[in-house]
Amino acid sequence: QVQLVESGGGLVQDGGSLKLSCAASGRTFSNYAMGWFRQAPGKEREFVAAINWSGSNTDYADSVKGRFTISRDNAKSTVYLQMNSLKPEDTAVYYCAAGIPRGPFRYNLGPYNYWGQGTQVTVSS
Repeated sequence: QVQLVESGGGLVQDGGSLKLSCAASGRTFSNYAMGWFRQAPGKEREFVAAINWSGSNTDYADSVKGRFTISRDNAKSTVYLQMNSLKPEDTAVYYCAAGIPRGPFRYNLGPYNYWGQGTQVTVSS
C-alpha cells in the first residue's frame, strides 16, 4: 500500500502561482511513476502531468505545457507540481497518483494504483 497526501492548494488570482506537494508513505517511493490529475466541477478527471521514477522523463497535458512543472524528491518521497501563470480554467481538485511503470502502463493513462484525497485549487479572474 502507498498512502498519498496532497497539500498546497488554495485560492490564487489569475496569473498567479501555486506549488502543490504530494507526500507518499508506505512502499518504496522510487518504484513508482507519479502523476497529477485534476477534476473540475461537472467534468471528468483529466491528466495534468507525470514523471518517471528518476525524474528524467516527464509528460504534460497540452493545456499546461510551459506553465506547469512536475518534479520529485525521492529522498523525501514527495512529488511536486509547480503551477505558474494560472488561469481560471485551471480551477479544479488536484489529485496525485502512483503507478507501477510496467506492462500496459502509460504516463497519461495509467493505470495508477494509488490516489490521494485531492487538494482544491481555485483561480479567480
